[in-house]
Amino acid sequence: MSSVPKTADDFNLEAAFRDSHVADVLDQLDSELVGLAPVKTRIRDICALLLVDTVRRQAGLSTEALSLHMSFTGNPGTGKTTVALRMAEILYRLGYVRKGHMVAVTRDDLVGQYIGHTAPKTREVLKRAMGGVLFIDEAYYLYRPENERDYGQEAIEILLQEMENHRDDLVVILAGYEDRMDRFFRSNPGMSSRIAHHIAFPDYTAAELLAIADLMLDQMQYQLSADARTALEEYIERRQALPHFANARSIRNALDRARLRQASRLFAKRAASLARNDLMTIEAADIKASRVFAETPPTARQGELHS
Repeated sequence: MSSVPKTADDFNLEAAFRDSHVADVLDQLDSELVGLAPVKTRIRDICALLLVDTVRRQAGLSTEALSLHMSFTGNPGTGKTTVALRMAEILYRLGYVRKGHMVAVTRDDLVGQYIGHTAPKTREVLKRAMGGVLFIDEAYYLYRPENERDYGQEAIEILLQEMENHRDDLVVILAGYEDRMDRFFRSNPGMSSRIAHHIAFPDYTAAELLAIADLMLDQMQYQLSADARTALEEYIERRQALPHFANARSIRNALDRARLRQASRLFAKRAASLARNDLMTIEAADIKASRVFAETPPTARQGELHS
């Protein structure tokens, strides 16, 4: 089957994708974050839009100024900050920001405590973020209508102005719990109208959390014994049932405590010599010592990790 001959009007989208090296960032996102299929699909969709927009400009076709400000909603530990970091790299490689760095802030970095304090704080943060991404975690705390002397609204107004005036040199990503972000946007229609992309980050399943633990352990050069793996499966089920569960963040904390117990266990033995495997292996006792096993019974979700 003969290929269609190229003409002077042909433009190579594949070449644009290859030359941008965006594939490297997308591959990194896949390797460092377990699951999150809908989030990764949305990020790829945004990449496709930006690439096509670039090729349209090369073809002399009209292109609208893209609004790239985003909202990331989801519970703690679902990868929002990591995805924001990779988004900054993607935007840089595609030429939509000058530097590709990310500045992560919270309300305290933007809002002052007295009159005249908020504007310089907010503008300083914006200055640092120019040419990259400004990531505002728990963004809903900027708006506190119950406090008449709160200066968060001043920070919001400055942000709105800069988001519009520098949309070609700054991308703002607002992050937080979905329900609170919804209320924030309803109370601030000007902010809502400037957010083009709303991306929801789902909680991880128990099986995904176990895979995340494996990834973390491999990076730290630790391993689980067979009994420890079983204990960690049960730990995950129990921990998910407790308040303040933070997905991958809670798993990281659990592994850090298990490493601490492993170190104490090895030190208590005062063995004359240790095998490399001893130094690497976390045992069931290192997991079972967690207070989670005393605070909550096993969940009824039997078999979820093995389904």
